[in-house]
Amino acid sequence: MALSTISKLNNGNNWATTSTRSINHDSCSHRRNAPPRIRIAAAAQSSGGGLTADFEEGQLERPKWTGETPISRLVGALISFKPLYSVMKLGARQVLISTAEKTNIPWRDMTKEILESDVYKEKDTIEDSSIVYPDYYLNPFHAYDEGNLSWLAAAEAEPATMSMVRRAIPNASSLEEANRIVRGNWLQAIENHHQQYSGNSKIGDILDIGCSVGVSTGFLAEKFASAKVTGLDLSPYFLAVGQYKDKKRNQGKNTIRWIHGNGENTGLPSKSFDLVSIAYVMHECPERAIKNMVKEAFRLLRPGGTFAVTDNSPKSKILQELSPVLFTLMKSTEPFLDEYYLTDLEGVMKEAGFANVQTALTDPRHRTVTATVPF
Repeated sequence: MALSTISKLNNGNNWATTSTRSINHDSCSHRRNAPPRIRIAAAAQSSGGGLTADFEEGQLERPKWTGETPISRLVGALISFKPLYSVMKLGARQVLISTAEKTNIPWRDMTKEILESDVYKEKDTIEDSSIVYPDYYLNPFHAYDEGNLSWLAAAEAEPATMSMVRRAIPNASSLEEANRIVRGNWLQAIENHHQQYSGNSKIGDILDIGCSVGVSTGFLAEKFASAKVTGLDLSPYFLAVGQYKDKKRNQGKNTIRWIHGNGENTGLPSKSFDLVSIAYVMHECPERAIKNMVKEAFRLLRPGGTFAVTDNSPKSKILQELSPVLFTLMKSTEPFLDEYYLTDLEGVMKEAGFANVQTALTDPRHRTVTATVPF
C-alpha cells in the first residue's frame, strides 16, 4: 500500500492520453530538450491488458526531499518532534480517506464490512506463531501505531490501494479505467519481459511477496490464469483478509495459496517459481531488507524465471514536484522512504545475479523493474 503517492486530485495534467489518442509527435522540435519519456506499449483494454501511454520523468535522479538535502533534513526534524508527528500522522490518514471517498471509493463502508465479518477466524488458520518479526516491521507506519499488525490496517488496505490507483491516474473516469493503466501496464511489462527473455517457458508458478490483502495477487492470478499463485506476507491480519476474500469469491475455496512468511527468508524451496513479484512493498523497507528480498527472489526462481518489482519511481515528475505539505505528510507515514529512494535497485538486482534488468515508468508515479535469472 503506497501512501507515498499522496497528491492533489488535479495533478493529472502530466498523464498522457491513452490508446485512442496515442501521442505520435514525440519528435517535434519543442520536445527535443524535454526530460525523457518512457512508453509502455500495451495490448487489450482489460484489467490485465494495459493501455498505451507516455509518462514523463522529472529532471532529477530522485526527489530533492530525499537523502541528506536541506529540505529532507528539515522534514526529518519536523517528524522527530512527537507532538507535531502525531498531527501529521492524523493529517495523512485524513487525506487518504477523504480523497478516496471523493472518488467514490467507499472507504468507511468497506472497512466496516471487514471488521464486522468472520475474517477473525481465518487468522488462526494462517498465522505461523514461530515467525520472528524484523525490527523495522514493528515500527509505526501508514499512520497506524501497530504498522501492518492490526485489524484496522488490514481492513483498510484494499480501499487504500484503490485510492492509490485513483491518485496515480486522477483523470480516469473510474477505478476500472485507472486499473487498466496502473495494473495493466505493470502486468504487460511482466509478460513482455518473460516472453522476450525466458526462452518460451511458461509461467506456471507465481509468488507474490508482500501480498498484503491479495489485491496484486488477484491481478496476477487473473492475468496468468493457468498458473499456481502464492501470496506471502508478514502480516497474519492482512493474509486473513486475503484468504477470507478469496474464499468469499470462490464459494468457500481458496484459489490462491496464502503463506505467513518473511520475504527476506521465505523458507520455500529453491528454483520453485517462474515469476516472483513484489508490488508496492520496497518503499516500506530499509536497504538491507530490499537487498535480502532481491537475493531471496533470485534463489526462488528457476533459470529463465522473471523477477518484477513495481513501486514508486524516484524519477517520477509528479513525485519530484510534490508540494512541501504533501511530501512532509507522506514521509511522516513512511519511515524508510529515504533508504528506498537512495537504493540503486537495478544495481542490487545485477549484483544478486539477475540479467536483462529493465526499468519502465508504467504510470506517472510508479516504475516496474523486471529481470531474469540466467539459464
